[in-house]
Amino acid sequence: MFGYIQPDIPYMYVKDGLLYKALYCGLCKSIGCACGQTARLALSYDMTFLSALLHNIMHTDVKVESRRCGVHPFVKRPVAGDDEITRTVACLNTALTYFKLSDDVEDEKKGRAARRFFKKGYRRAKKLHPEAVAIIQKHMDALHRLEKENCKSIDMAADPFGSMIGELSDYCLGEFATEHTRSLFYGIGKWVYLIDALDDYDKDRKKNNYNPFFAAFGDESKQAMLEKNREETEFVFKSVFAENAESLKNIKFYFNHDLTDNIILRGMPATTKRVMCGCHKKVKPTKINLR
Repeated sequence: MFGYIQPDIPYMYVKDGLLYKALYCGLCKSIGCACGQTARLALSYDMTFLSALLHNIMHTDVKVESRRCGVHPFVKRPVAGDDEITRTVACLNTALTYFKLSDDVEDEKKGRAARRFFKKGYRRAKKLHPEAVAIIQKHMDALHRLEKENCKSIDMAADPFGSMIGELSDYCLGEFATEHTRSLFYGIGKWVYLIDALDDYDKDRKKNNYNPFFAAFGDESKQAMLEKNREETEFVFKSVFAENAESLKNIKFYFNHDLTDNIILRGMPATTKRVMCGCHKKVKPTKINLR
């Protein structure tokens, strides 16, 4: 379920691109410190976005330094300094990756080796943030129950993942959490689940895996489903975008929020359009050019 939260780069300010890259590199280093070096392989821009959003809402400045790393040993790069927020996001990144790999093992009977590869990092994340891991486990269990029941309601199927991200936001934000922050994070989580399901429609159909869009509409391919049900499918996503925009209006940001606005208001709808037309590919982090 990773790889969909991306900025709309043509409309991204240079300053925000530099901050985004610094947060990405800083998160990479924090994952290594908190969960071990192998866990860094699961680093994603999805969680970099989460880091940017949490820092802003929690009034925590991002301190950027020029540093080298093992991947770029010769040229110093802007790197966000380590702090409590980044370390928490690092543990969430590792835990969510482990649960995603567990899903692959259960659904597709593959990925056991990869899951073992991340088990040590997952244990470290669980030791540091047992409450957060318990939240993930609770909602993933609820999601699995709905999938096994072949839930035909798209909204109901997406609710556990949205609720999980919403509850995790309360855990991370603490005193800064409000009904509006929870609503926003819920909407982001719901969108991630739905866009992943829409993108995987044909693969899930072929492998006989649960897919909420297939359960609801039952067409033989994504193209056939969209030809018959495009209006209903678009409405599902537009409803999420409208609720996210309304939540944003009611959240107090302490710094400039051009970066997160770009991703929420432009990047997510742009990704949705690409998935619906069949031209979206999950972009590797190293291939996102933010210059």
